[in-house]
Amino acid sequence: LPRPRQRPARGDRLPRGRVPGAVPAVARIARGLRAMGRSNPTMDVSREAEALDRKADQMLKDLYKGLNPWQKCQVARHPDRPHCRDYIEALFTEFTPLAGDRNFADDHAIMGGLARFNDQPVLVMGQEKGHDTKTRIERNFGMARPEGYRKAIRLMDLADRFRLPVITLVDTPGAYPGKGAEERGQAEAIARATEKSLQIGVPLISVIVGEGGSGGAVALATANRIAMLEHSIYSVISPEGCASILWKDAEKMREAAEALRLTAQDLKKIGIIDRIIAEPLGGAHRDRKTAIDAVQDAIAGMLAELTPMKPKELIDARRKKFLAMGSKGLAA
Repeated sequence: LPRPRQRPARGDRLPRGRVPGAVPAVARIARGLRAMGRSNPTMDVSREAEALDRKADQMLKDLYKGLNPWQKCQVARHPDRPHCRDYIEALFTEFTPLAGDRNFADDHAIMGGLARFNDQPVLVMGQEKGHDTKTRIERNFGMARPEGYRKAIRLMDLADRFRLPVITLVDTPGAYPGKGAEERGQAEAIARATEKSLQIGVPLISVIVGEGGSGGAVALATANRIAMLEHSIYSVISPEGCASILWKDAEKMREAAEALRLTAQDLKKIGIIDRIIAEPLGGAHRDRKTAIDAVQDAIAGMLAELTPMKPKELIDARRKKFLAMGSKGLAA
């Protein structure tokens, strides 16, 4: 039988954050040369292999330097990027998880609790997507229900009472849009969480480590300082959702991603975020430790800026920050 014709790849296609074929092909050739050298000690191929490694690194650098917004979305959604649990395990000690909203149930999409960051007591929380099929289902792919946001409110109240800085790690495609969630007051819960973020008199730091989707992200990102990893995204709606509403065609997600200005670089220009955290070459999923270390340094720097401030100063500065958003305009 004739082999089916394959569809030509789109110029902007970067499936799941993987790189086009030329880059891994060069790296494979370098590995093959080294294998030949090991099997035949008389062959010296080290210089050729090193040259190919340098070429592959340069190709990867050039590729990631020119990613368009839709490709950034694919990198931000890569399943191997470090998630909330990875950051908590690596950066925080004495983590004590706290569960439940004291009203309905515990939502596993949002995890949080008391911990120490660089030996300083803090409260840390964030959306957890899961790392395999079982945990992704358990965590509902990072999409929180109302009880998740009410748990966040309870934890922020606790932090405010004991004067603990709050650190949030945002990684969600958005709040869960299911029937039960809407019946239990999803929009009200998100609004209350955003309101609580504006009211607490302690330093509030938010880091968007992957996707920052819709109000589900804003509820945990109404902070004194907002940082984004270099290839993360932050927007009022997903590109697919935007395309479905505006053009009635989800395939126009590339155009939607361009229009939404959802990249860290665009959002820094228009004053939505405060800091961009550089990722390792090829994205956080290629070197998780380096990415996590960079987040640690960023959090430490932002915490040092906010710790000397008094409660009223923190609240006023946070409110002014969000009231000023949009003043730079989209043409910035």
